[in-house]
Amino acid sequence: MVEITIRKRQRDDAVFTQRKFFKKTARGKVVKVIRERYLRDDVSCGIEKCRECVSTPRPHLPFSGAVDHKLFPNGHFVLPDTNVFLAQMDLMESNCFKAPVILLQTVLEEVRHRSLPLYNRLKALMKSDEKHTWMFYNEFRSETAVIREAGETPNDRNDRAIRIGAAWYNTHISLTRPLIRGQPKPILPTILLLTDDVANRLEAEKNGIPCSSVRQYVEGMPESAQLVDLLSVGSDSIEPTIAAGRPPLYPEYLSTGALMAGIKAGQLHQGHFNANQFNFLEGSVNVEVYSKPILLIGRENMNRAVQGDIVAVEVFSEQEWKAPTNEVVDQDSTLKNDDADDSDEEGERVLVNEEVPRPEVPSRAVSEKQPTGRVIGVIKRNWRAYVCHIDRTSLNSSTTTSLSQQTVFATPVSRLLPRIRMRTRQAPTLLGQKILVTIDKWDITSRYPEGHFVRALGKVESKEAEQESLLLEFDVPYRPFGKAILDCLPAEGEQWLVPPKSDDNPNWRDREDLRHLNICSIDPPGCQDIDDALHARRLKNGNIEAGVHIADVSHFVLPDNPMDAEAAARGTTVYLVDKRIDMLPALLGTNLCSLRPFVERLAFSVIWELTPDAKIVDVRFTKSVIASKCAFTYEEAQIRKDDPHRQDELTDSIRLLNTIALKLKAGRMAAGALNLASPEVKIHLDSAESSDPIDVEQKEMRETNSLVEEFMLLANISVAQRILEAFPQTAVLRRHMPPPKANFEKLQDILQKRRGISLDVSSSGALATSLDKCIDHKEPAFNTLVRIMATRCMLSAEYFCSGSVSKDTFGHYGLASLIYTHFTSPIRRYADVLVHRQLAAAISYCPLHASLHSKSHVERTLDVVNKRHRMAQMAGRASVEFYVGLALKARAEKSAALGVGKVTEEAFVIRTFRNGLNVFVSKLGIEGLITIKRETRFDADNYTFTIPSSGVQGNDIEIAVFDKVTVSIEVEKDKNTQRGKVKMSLMKPIDSSDM
Repeated sequence: MVEITIRKRQRDDAVFTQRKFFKKTARGKVVKVIRERYLRDDVSCGIEKCRECVSTPRPHLPFSGAVDHKLFPNGHFVLPDTNVFLAQMDLMESNCFKAPVILLQTVLEEVRHRSLPLYNRLKALMKSDEKHTWMFYNEFRSETAVIREAGETPNDRNDRAIRIGAAWYNTHISLTRPLIRGQPKPILPTILLLTDDVANRLEAEKNGIPCSSVRQYVEGMPESAQLVDLLSVGSDSIEPTIAAGRPPLYPEYLSTGALMAGIKAGQLHQGHFNANQFNFLEGSVNVEVYSKPILLIGRENMNRAVQGDIVAVEVFSEQEWKAPTNEVVDQDSTLKNDDADDSDEEGERVLVNEEVPRPEVPSRAVSEKQPTGRVIGVIKRNWRAYVCHIDRTSLNSSTTTSLSQQTVFATPVSRLLPRIRMRTRQAPTLLGQKILVTIDKWDITSRYPEGHFVRALGKVESKEAEQESLLLEFDVPYRPFGKAILDCLPAEGEQWLVPPKSDDNPNWRDREDLRHLNICSIDPPGCQDIDDALHARRLKNGNIEAGVHIADVSHFVLPDNPMDAEAAARGTTVYLVDKRIDMLPALLGTNLCSLRPFVERLAFSVIWELTPDAKIVDVRFTKSVIASKCAFTYEEAQIRKDDPHRQDELTDSIRLLNTIALKLKAGRMAAGALNLASPEVKIHLDSAESSDPIDVEQKEMRETNSLVEEFMLLANISVAQRILEAFPQTAVLRRHMPPPKANFEKLQDILQKRRGISLDVSSSGALATSLDKCIDHKEPAFNTLVRIMATRCMLSAEYFCSGSVSKDTFGHYGLASLIYTHFTSPIRRYADVLVHRQLAAAISYCPLHASLHSKSHVERTLDVVNKRHRMAQMAGRASVEFYVGLALKARAEKSAALGVGKVTEEAFVIRTFRNGLNVFVSKLGIEGLITIKRETRFDADNYTFTIPSSGVQGNDIEIAVFDKVTVSIEVEKDKNTQRGKVKMSLMKPIDSSDM
């Protein structure tokens, strides 16, 4: 037998530090905590060929460092402090920043405590093969570890640790490369402390440590012209904008302590700031205390809040409450003459304090008044990189071809964001391109936020640039799957098969063999990630067996591995018009987990015994192996079902499924489920290769669409009941809260006044009945329009942890179900993967992973999934909108070539303003804003908009909400942003093109 000897150093020989402190537990008990830190002298410096350090398998730092900086011809390494990573991460991530980086453990831990998103970006930077980054554990090396001194702040202690780390590196290099008699003097590279903290630099210089500000360092780099633009505003030595010397335009924010105290006392209210898409001078904040959002009028009351910020709001007395304005106020046209370097103090102050005049509206004002207030502090900023365009008019005309630094406006693609002041040397070259810009600060002396250029995305209107900008705008992760993630896939790759059935094979353990059943899938055309299939057959006792079979994704995606972590971070697959951003690698999503026909696949099955009246007799859940007999499109399944000559078993199964689905739907509707609507269109592409859109039309909904939907709903409800029973505290569920009745007030008023229809919103059932009665026999599309408008009054559904909310809030309002979850799409939704794991544990197939026993872990995971789900929906809609624009442009060019004239469509008026109309083109699924510059009459009480006649004998033209109009649609290039923009104008009942 081989003898193993374990040698331990004597405790007396160990170098360690000890920290004692007391803390209070959740139950109020005070405990003493002792933390010991053992120090070593063998922590490697990471520089290759270092004769003093223990060699590492893969040194990250080259022997001489970087030699391309004009101030350091002998080579150098960069050692940044914490604030460099907090403020200049875009610079550190740039491919032009090639200097080797020494990352101290102190810095990494401080970044983790200060900003989790930046910490994750820093970790990705450390793993990048394109960067030379070495993590030095200075807190565990005896020469560099520091202990906090009496009276020293944590920040000062960390600064001292960073200086000591930089000093040790310089000393270490000089000692490991000594002067040897008879040989040339060794070339010693410099370890440069990079910091924008002036006090830290002064201390470093006093101790003889080479140091530099970020700006000074960047200006000496070979590609300084590009890198200077990446510096955040406010970095050391940056030239201040003209606004710096002005008196304040906005009030100062209260301190964090004062904000928290005010919120706790109920004097202040916390919520997300939402900008008004029609009027840039208004915003709102939703809070639980009020049934209506708190209205913020004027930029001074919005006080530098940006879309998505979590803000603290002070509400004015009720006498000062107001109704929202009914006028379209566009930022681009209102502020088109602004100068990015404007020094007109009075003009700035006037524009900050301005608001739209509000004429008296006696009968409507009382009912439409909202709580009104002002932002007095920001609790959490939502700033990130925004997709923008350079405003051509903001360039100094004398320097349009110059590369000198100038201040310009970056106009965000989103109408909800303010223009951003930006200093750049590349402005002329960036015209006509989509770019990324990050907001750095918004001073009280500046009308606009200030930011810096991150990178160019490509030419405006090119599909590649538009697609990437869309993903960035909605924060969709789209990086390729890394090696660690791909290593989690089966080693056999595409050759993986379900092994032959045997008792000792783990793939067949506790699985039912359902390969004999007539199972089929029904999906949209071109679907590759087929994650559900169905079957139905008659039983001998007269009942019906129906089954839903879902891809067993959790068999391949194991908890707590890199692929699982990536899927959790992505949250969902994102579907664009011509591209899919997968949640899981394609090998799983479109192959091993896709329930393709004539291929054996692992599945998770829900099988019911139902009476002929669709009443559930029994339900069981089992892991299974299936072999789908066919993959239908909705149209193919519909044709097959309706063909009387088809009498085979598979067709009978589809008909049986449809019969049950009709009864299930009838039962749901009787229980109060809502049949809502959303505008869905189908875009015809020229070819799969070119992806050029040639036309657009409404999607056709067939009976087979409803067939699949009903069984997916039934499966989700059945699974929700089972996992809640097994895990009452951590079950992953989905709920849809009842909307506040105030959300429907305007729609109710419009329907009553314009059509004499009452809308009952007392319950989901009452609302469903009312919507069924919203019929205009002359206009079949009217009912669909009202349902779309009702959908917009709803709250969004959300995932939640069962132990985190009251049981009486579990219900799904839209489905009229007491409980619900998502189980049926694990290929494209991470919540479904979690539900699969919980269901597997509930049926004793395998134990539940520890993370799904933790309520806090489930809550955190579902917060991310909810956010990703919302962003994916918005990205999908934006993609459709972009391609509809391209299709309309192609249609207009075709019409012009044929001499037909403008592209026209019928539309419904869905909102009236004092100076325009908002219309909905149902055939294209898009909205358009039509503004009228002529003098008009606006009746806010009756939702009418009147254009006075221009001739002696002409009649006034009155247009109201729900009226059908004809509009001309064209895609024009915006003069400032150079991007295509859908523009609509009235054709009937009046031509507004010259108004």
